[in-house]
Amino acid sequence: MNLIQYFRDARAELSRVTWPTRQQVLEGTQAVLIFVVALTLIVFIMDRVFGLAVRALLP
Repeated sequence: MNLIQYFRDARAELSRVTWPTRQQVLEGTQAVLIFVVALTLIVFIMDRVFGLAVRALLP
């Protein structure tokens, strides 16, 4: 298989892909952002709690 045939096959394969709609991409992006913010808050709170616990145990 040569390089030109590879690119032809790749292009043909990409034409058969079912691409997501703009709305689906926006919904997926929104879900990821909400998850990241929630996880960031959880880790921040846990860090604060463990930090306070360590400072209370080690005067």
